[in-house]
Amino acid sequence: MQDENQTNETNTDPTEVAQVAEAAPAQAEEQQQQAPRGRGPRGGRGGRDGGGRGGRGRRDDRRGRRDDEEGGEELIEKLVHINRVSKTVKGGKRFGFAALVVVGDGKGRAGFGHGKAREVPEAISKATAAAKKAMVRVPLRDGRTLHHDGIGHFGAGRVAIRSAPAGTGIIAGGPMRAIFESLGVHDVVTKSVGTSNPYNMIRATFEALKEQTSPRAVAQRRGKKVADLLGRGGASAAEAEAQAEAIAE
Repeated sequence: MQDENQTNETNTDPTEVAQVAEAAPAQAEEQQQQAPRGRGPRGGRGGRDGGGRGGRGRRDDRRGRRDDEEGGEELIEKLVHINRVSKTVKGGKRFGFAALVVVGDGKGRAGFGHGKAREVPEAISKATAAAKKAMVRVPLRDGRTLHHDGIGHFGAGRVAIRSAPAGTGIIAGGPMRAIFESLGVHDVVTKSVGTSNPYNMIRATFEALKEQTSPRAVAQRRGKKVADLLGRGGASAAEAEAQAEAIAE
């Protein structure tokens, strides 16, 4: 009799089982919505989704507001380097991330920025914001290359940049290539010696770019015409006039 009673207790109606299975997901979702915000996996307060990785949801919003922040201007963002850093505290080590980003408009303006945060998307967002604030303008010849050669120093880094004829391409590697691509340069030859640290390479490259100037700026500073400056290099008067008209355009 005891076995029969146990058998009767364990047997359930299949219809009731199906109804309970259908109602379980709805109840779980309702409990999740009513539950208070908990702490994230790193101990901090969770984001809007209740977890500790709220920064991942803000990256899309930042990219969506990019045109509004720059007045409808489309910018080119290049992630050059990302590094994991740690800080030793009383309870152990606290890990974070450092990002190096280059930003440019492809029309002669570029800048770089550095940002650190506990999560990668937030570090990239900070670095991008810093790069937008530090953008500099570099004059370009024909909108594709530099006006003249240049040398830049920073720390142990030393870079040399040279203008190149059409069709040369960007002869640069690593961090320097990201700068020229975001700047809008299509033909350039570069060389970096002394260090392979991306931070020093980028700073040295921007030091060289800050020394760039155009014939129009030199002519205005000296109170002369562009054709007079170009004609002193051995070019004929007709060639100097043609180059002056091209620069003026």
